[in-house]
Amino acid sequence: MTTKPTIFIATLALILSTSTLAQTPTQAGAPTGNPGQPAPTPDQIARQRAQQEQLANDWPNLTRYRDANRSLPPGSAGEPRVVFMGDSITELWDRDSGKFFATKGYLGRGISGQTTPQMLIRFQQDVVALKPKVVVINAGTNDIAGNTGPSTLEMIEDNLKSMAQIAAANGIRVVLASVTPAYDYPWKRGLEPAEKVVALNSWMKDYCAKGGCVYADYFTPMSDEKHGMKEGLSRDGIHPTPAGYAIMAPIAERAIAQALGK
Repeated sequence: MTTKPTIFIATLALILSTSTLAQTPTQAGAPTGNPGQPAPTPDQIARQRAQQEQLANDWPNLTRYRDANRSLPPGSAGEPRVVFMGDSITELWDRDSGKFFATKGYLGRGISGQTTPQMLIRFQQDVVALKPKVVVINAGTNDIAGNTGPSTLEMIEDNLKSMAQIAAANGIRVVLASVTPAYDYPWKRGLEPAEKVVALNSWMKDYCAKGGCVYADYFTPMSDEKHGMKEGLSRDGIHPTPAGYAIMAPIAERAIAQALGK
């Protein structure tokens, strides 16, 4: 029989262990103190700690677009509202010099580094509550990178299905956009994500064919022979340049038009 002092000691050890881990700064793309890597700079450590604090207090980052959502004017019947849900690729697209989203009246709801479970939690607030006609979901690469912990392809697929089903239940038409090519992740080297990306995209294409959503294939025109990003289309092998976004834009527009039945 376990005594109360033993339980107390075990609990205290767990608390101290967790506290020690929480004080260790980590950040996607930053040096981690491994042999041969430079130590993090003070600015990197500060950003890491800010990220940890944000994740601890608001893991899905519901605060990010809360005020923007509240201040949105009502949608126009003549201009169907379209929301782009995603990660940094969506977020940076919304900031791209071409202003694709702004010129088309699209709403960007991308958050850098996010994975599909985080997006699923904020899907009601950042998509459903905005009453769009179409949602374009571009997600999964950060899951493969393990940004919020290990994730199988089946886990990613389940989260994508859940978002698609929530959208459909609320009368929102769904575009599932392929994961863009990724030969390696600059913030987590050696994971060999390329073939996992290919497999996830294949699943998405099949799911849309069977489930009534629209598949937007960014991958094929952007991929090289190694299933990485073609030269000149990305900043770091992952995040598109303006030239990369210029390829993606008409693909997205065609998919949206198809979802709207045009």
